[in-house]
Amino acid sequence: MVAISIMIEGQNGLNWPYWKRLVSEVEDLGFAGMFRSDHFTNARPPDKDSLEMIVSLTYLADHTQRIHFGPLVAPLSVRNPSLLARQAAALDDLSNGRMILGL
Repeated sequence: MVAISIMIEGQNGLNWPYWKRLVSEVEDLGFAGMFRSDHFTNARPPDKDSLEMIVSLTYLADHTQRIHFGPLVAPLSVRNPSLLARQAAALDDLSNGRMILGL
């Protein structure tokens, strides 16, 4: 069986109402996973809503039961590697092993 996941750009107009609805729909539609980019802002104007990666994945971990999730790529040039490892381990524990950390 083929497993299909979805990837979301977190800096392109992603706000909490949309993220909450999207998280629920992705799991309900049967996707295997949901991944997101880890960019702080949109590079081009106009500025759009942007959710912080770890915080948004914490919501996802707590509000889903089945799908795998994580950052598509978490750049170590802007994230402290030790802190990121601890955050990923905590999310993996919170989600019963569903966190996948992309570096």
